[in-house]
Amino acid sequence: MPSWVIDRYGRNEVLRFSREMALPAIQFPNEVVVRVHAASLNPIDLSMRSGYGATALNMKRDPLKIKSTENEFPLTLGRDVSGVVMECGLSVSYFKPGDEVWAAIPPWKQGTLSEFVVASANEVSFKPKCLSHTEAASLPYVGLTAWSAINKVGGLNQSNCSGKRVLILGASGGVGTFAVQLVKAWGAHVTAVCSHDASTLMKKLGADDVIDYKSGNLEEQLKTLPLFDFILDNVGGSTEKWALDLLKKWSGATYVTLVTPFLINMDKLGVADGMLQTGVTIGSKTVKHLLKGVHYRWAFFMPSGPSLDEIAELVDSGKRPHLALLVRMNTTLRIPAYAKFPRLDDQEPCT
Repeated sequence: MPSWVIDRYGRNEVLRFSREMALPAIQFPNEVVVRVHAASLNPIDLSMRSGYGATALNMKRDPLKIKSTENEFPLTLGRDVSGVVMECGLSVSYFKPGDEVWAAIPPWKQGTLSEFVVASANEVSFKPKCLSHTEAASLPYVGLTAWSAINKVGGLNQSNCSGKRVLILGASGGVGTFAVQLVKAWGAHVTAVCSHDASTLMKKLGADDVIDYKSGNLEEQLKTLPLFDFILDNVGGSTEKWALDLLKKWSGATYVTLVTPFLINMDKLGVADGMLQTGVTIGSKTVKHLLKGVHYRWAFFMPSGPSLDEIAELVDSGKRPHLALLVRMNTTLRIPAYAKFPRLDDQEPCT
């Protein structure tokens, strides 16, 4: 089947278009085969192409080192998919062949830049009815990453978010734009930090306050505002040194960052030392800030069909009519024409 693969890590030149990849087969009774109608590229795909996270992901792919192959190649990139179920495992009862679905495939599995992809049924959800396959393929990975940070780690939901003050650093990226809409749909007061170029978009997405980080000292600008109940940090770096001072103390306020050293530590130090270093880092920071009256958390992408069900319900409800603007943030590939396009940049992006 046609696929975009890499045979080694590197820059764009390692990408190879192949028509010879084997059709994926169901190996476990809870899996489904999806025919890919559209897939999209995210920053994680560029990082994985260069080898980011290879140590941890290879351990997840083969924890007991029992596979006959020596490495993960040829590796298919791509996390997002929108398509049609072609085959179901014996224990799958929620889906049937012909169902239109969407999903975000975990990075340790073969990706979606291919004609077919295998996914666990609990990673798959029915595609929102109001979105085309091309539109739907732009949402799952960024949506689930934001959902993980805000709901699973941060503890915010539709019943407790109303009236809370939420700050989103790096609000104009894929995860940020989704996060703005999600917490606004749940009734939060949203402050979005972005560049001036994205300020109009942030207002359209529902942000109450928009701060241009280029217009002056960002820390000083934010200190003029009332304290926050929740901060989502998509930027990392030096922001972590001062952002937690913007939270309400001893009130359950939480800072969640998506920029963590976990995979980098394992790439640099190996599995054992990398996990040890990561544990020491998160443990010390959690205790340090807890003693100051705020919660410090790390968040990661979590594949979840049930969470996608809730996202699909929000999309179809029209509660946030600009939700599909996320389509413009990613490069979306229309897979049925794949065999005709031997170059990645020949694919027509969604506009």
